[in-house]
Amino acid sequence: MRYKILVTNDDGYDSKGVLALIEALKDLEDIELVVVAPANEKSACGHSLTLTRPLHFVSVDDDFYKLEDGTPADCVYLSLSTLFQDAKPDLLISGINLGSNMGEDITYSGTAAGAMEGVLHDVPSIAISQVMDFKDPDGDFTLAQSTIKKLVTKIREGSFPLPKREFLNVNIPSKKQETMMKVTYAGYRHYANDSHLHRNPRGEEYHWLGLHPLDFSQREGVKGISDYEAIQCGYISITPIMLDLSSYKSMDSLERWL
Repeated sequence: MRYKILVTNDDGYDSKGVLALIEALKDLEDIELVVVAPANEKSACGHSLTLTRPLHFVSVDDDFYKLEDGTPADCVYLSLSTLFQDAKPDLLISGINLGSNMGEDITYSGTAAGAMEGVLHDVPSIAISQVMDFKDPDGDFTLAQSTIKKLVTKIREGSFPLPKREFLNVNIPSKKQETMMKVTYAGYRHYANDSHLHRNPRGEEYHWLGLHPLDFSQREGVKGISDYEAIQCGYISITPIMLDLSSYKSMDSLERWL
């Protein structure tokens, strides 16, 4: 029986990252890829679903669809209810994202959201992102391709290493051909407010949100290394992410406060 993998992303169906992912996996034996990706870039759309307008699939190639104005979560949700009515895919992969998804950025990430939607429906899921220099628009996905092939092979030959409602968040360092994998936790990201005010030719104001540098610090009382530290040291970061956002350690103090 063929091993079915659903592929999505948040950079759009024609992104170099998702095309590199397809290239990496298409020749694996007895693998069936079904690609459903947004028609347009949906970076930082988070785990959003489209509720106020209709969505429709547009066929790009055999088992390759773009979803007009859909989000990654839309792509997964609709794929499971239409293309996989008889049986769920064996695995879902979201990526390869152009740029990192580490620390609290995971909450913004459409790439991570694709994997979140997968595990909500009990489909083992991986989000994979390539740290890159955006001054180099081509990027190098060689290490990301070899990494995802290793992970898919290991999962297929054994089992998915996480329980339900947890997914693997993988970040690949830039300008590396080979390196070690490190199990990490999500780092403590430092944020600022970077927006740029401009005016169009008619004098009307508009704002453009900026890019923040990757600036992290150590989480207090946490053993191991963060995703950011692993990337900074040139390692592949693999972080188990759970969807339960409850702060259990704060429940007693909240009870006392009430």
